[in-house]
Amino acid sequence: MNTIYMGVYDGLSDWESGYVTAGLAEQRVVTAALTLDPVSTMGGLRILPDVQLSEVEPSGSAMLVLPGGEPWESGDSLAPFAGKAAAFLEAGVPVAAICGATLGLARAGLLDTRRHTSNAPFYLAMAEGYAGAERYVDSPAVTDGDLITAAAYAPVEFAREIFAKLEVYPPVVLDAWYRLFGKKDQSAWEVLSSA
Repeated sequence: MNTIYMGVYDGLSDWESGYVTAGLAEQRVVTAALTLDPVSTMGGLRILPDVQLSEVEPSGSAMLVLPGGEPWESGDSLAPFAGKAAAFLEAGVPVAAICGATLGLARAGLLDTRRHTSNAPFYLAMAEGYAGAERYVDSPAVTDGDLITAAAYAPVEFAREIFAKLEVYPPVVLDAWYRLFGKKDQSAWEVLSSA
């Protein structure tokens, strides 16, 4: 089973990846940070990283997931994560980024040639060197090849795109999952409970 890496860092927006981690509970998910020191999420949870980011390689990996958070907006301290995303995309391994992480990818030029979304067009315009405005899509989540991007308000859609890319659930189950969590359609519970 290939490893799914999730970037973790102080101040990460923990609610943006909650549906992802819950849905990938049966997969091999490994947390990666700049150091092995504990990190504190925006919600105050402490996470002890599994590996250092420098150990993460696209080979043998299924995906790199990058939650958002204020550190993406306040400089280049998380630039190594964007650099790792570039290596994954170059190797044909999917990358998923939400909220502030899309800003980091924009700074790294990774959104310039791919359809993408984020919190808003003006949000990405803050990224120095960003040249992908014409490829911006006003949608909660967008998948273009091996790149998944999502807005801060769309953690359910973000998870749905990740699950689809990784083929975690059969299409009928994924549809029911999204109807339940994204549309609040209680009739989908029957499909999920029998899957």
